Amino acid sequence: MRIRISHSIAYAYAEPVRQLRQVLRLTPRDHDGQHVMSWRIEPNIDGRLRSSQDPFGNLVHDFSADGPIENYAIEIKGMVETVDLAGVIRGVTEKVPPAVFMRDTRLTEPSAALRDLTAEAEVRARGGSDLSRLHALLETVHETIACVPTGERVGIGASACLEAGEGIPQDVAHVFMTCARSLGAPARYVSGYVAESETLPHAGGAHAWAEAYLPDYGWIGFDCANGLCPIDTHIRVAAGLDYADAAPVRGARTGGNGESLLVEVRAQAAKPRLQGQ
Repeated sequence: MRIRISHSIAYAYAEPVRQLRQVLRLTPRDHDGQHVMSWRIEPNIDGRLRSSQDPFGNLVHDFSADGPIENYAIEIKGMVETVDLAGVIRGVTEKVPPAVFMRDTRLTEPSAALRDLTAEAEVRARGGSDLSRLHALLETVHETIACVPTGERVGIGASACLEAGEGIPQDVAHVFMTCARSLGAPARYVSGYVAESETLPHAGGAHAWAEAYLPDYGWIGFDCANGLCPIDTHIRVAAGLDYADAAPVRGARTGGNGESLLVEVRAQAAKPRLQGQ
């Protein structure tokens, strides 16, 4: 599938920004399941945009600009060709060993309720293989927690998400990760996009899911919000121990009180071109 991405992030400030710096994890990398045909990041103000890699192998752009800045926007446009590998991740540049992703963070701290959820998934797996246990965990999380659109909530972490019984995709992913680590499987957070789909309830824009590691398979994706392993609708952008390591935009500024933010994301399957066009 060829997926066209259009992603706009616009800021406005009641008080002008004197100095701005942002770290952008908004660029996907090639792997066996996806090929980046074109990709462009364009800030609408003059500044310095430098590219690098972070410790997890994500492509990072560091953008800095001097004010006064009253309005500022980033436009991301691209085309990615994807292949359905049933969630298996191959050909990704791995910078750290899987054991690193057994580490708990503030957003993935275990709790008694999360351990109970893990036990419920193990009962469902009926003593099956490690892969069966992870699939049972996927189904259990999907059925237990209602996923709500990102724009309606802020991230609250795995424990609070389970207690509330609902959360945005990033926290549903945190729940799966925390439980997977309890099962002994390293797990990491993934940010990306999902193309519009008639069959997926959470699609058409930015999204988040988890990946877990099994020695016999390597890394496998689990999208609990949609209740399946990532398919060719999914574009993988960045990964880390939790949302903080893979957030699309993080930054700091001097001044700029009274910030307002507008984000618009569109992920669509590109229509094939007809002969002669």
